[in-house]
Parts: sequence; structure tokens; C-alpha cells
Amino acid sequence: MNTKEIQNLIKLINESNLSEFKLKDGDFRLTIRTKEYHKYIKGSSQSQAPVVISAPAANPVTTSPVVQQETGKAQNNIVNTTNQNDEDPNKGLLEIKSPIVGTFYRSPSPDKDPFVKVGDKVNPDTVVCIVEAMKLFNEIEAEVSGKIVDVLVDDASPVEYDQVIYLVDPKG
Repeated sequence: MNTKEIQNLIKLINESNLSEFKLKDGDFRLTIRTKEYHKYIKGSSQSQAPVVISAPAANPVTTSPVVQQETGKAQNNIVNTTNQNDEDPNKGLLEIKSPIVGTFYRSPSPDKDPFVKVGDKVNPDTVVCIVEAMKLFNEIEAEVSGKIVDVLVDDASPVEYDQVIYLVDPKG
């Protein structure tokens, strides 16, 4: 399934009265949840509607701001320093980056606590935030283990693709 087909599917689901749609084709899985999903499941009042797409590494999905590969997990890299004589306070820290363009939210809804705070320990599957893109709420996972040492983006602020949103100490 290509990006255009997925975008058309999302449009059709938004125009329908479906609250959840799941598709599985071999290793490819797609789950789309609308705002209505949370009204029916567990009596939740959340308005998040995550789109989760996963594909095996051998067959990557072309990504766009609406669609993301590998279940919405954030990209991470070790911060590199250019001059080893400088004492960079971020040396050795891992970065959690936004995998899509959108609006960054620290908590699942305005009346809830943030997913993570400075000092919290995270695992690779820990949800650290939500990035809203085109009215779809995408849960972003840490993909690293360690302790959150800095939050670099304000809540409800726009984020760019590959923008660093958290710094993580892998030794923490």
C-alpha cells in the first residue's frame, strides 16, 4: 500500500461514521482511530486519534506528514560534538526527534499529566508525546532507554520533521 492509497483511505474513513479501522497484509499493519473511537471505548473523553503504520524493515513505507513508518516511533541519534576540546553539556546524550511535521503535545489531553517529565526513565516503547498532523494524533515512542534530561519544545508548539524534542541520558 503506497502513501497515496493510505491518504485516500484516511479521507474515506474521516467521511464515514467509523471509529476504528484496522488492516493487516502480511507484515504490514495499519490502524486508524477517529475522534469517535475514544467516545465508545472505555468512556474516554480524549480527542486523540493515532494512526499507526508498521512495515518490515525490508519493505519500508514511503512516509509523509500524515503517515509514519514503524508504529510512530521517534528517530534517535547520539549527539555528535564537533570540537572535542569544548565541554558540550549534551555530549553522549541521545536525541528523540519528531518523525513528522505537526503540533507537539506533551500530554494525551489538556487535563492529563504529561507522558514524561524531566527525570523520568523511558524505555524504547514508552510513549513520550503526541504529534498532531492533519487532525491525526500520532503517539511518539522513545526508541531509547534512559532518563529524560531536557524537553526542548513547548507544549502545543509546532515541530518540524527531524526536530529534536527530548534529550535522554542513556546512563540514567
